[in-house]
Formats: sequence, C-alpha cells, structure tokens
Amino acid sequence: MNGRGWGSARWHKATKSGSNGGDCVEVAEAPEVIGVRDSKDQSGPVLAFSPDAWAAFLADVKAGRYDM
Repeated sequence: MNGRGWGSARWHKATKSGSNGGDCVEVAEAPEVIGVRDSKDQSGPVLAFSPDAWAAFLADVKAGRYDM
C-alpha cells in the first residue's frame, strides 16, 4: 500500500521529532489497521500493522526491548 491509499487519514509524528525534518516516521490510524510511513516520502510506501501488533511493538519499545 502506498501513501495515496490512505485518503483522509490523519498522519502524525512523535512529539519528540521536532519540526526541522530529519529521519522521522509518521503514523496514522484507520479502521483495523495502523499505517507507518517515511515523513520525507508522503506518497511512498506505507507499512500496515494490525492494532494488536502495533500495541505489542509500542509496549516493547516502552519496555526498552530495542536498542534505540
């Protein structure tokens, strides 16, 4: 799926991303799917996750399970 298939989805970046560009991702919620895209390529590919998979990923990030 690319960014054009998300219609009127509301995309947002993490509040800690700042507004100066850089290496950011944006996230949007649609019924039964969470989309993640590169903020520099808004019409490019979108990774799609189920809400359960996204919630598990966020829980792992918050628990420090990834080296970021």
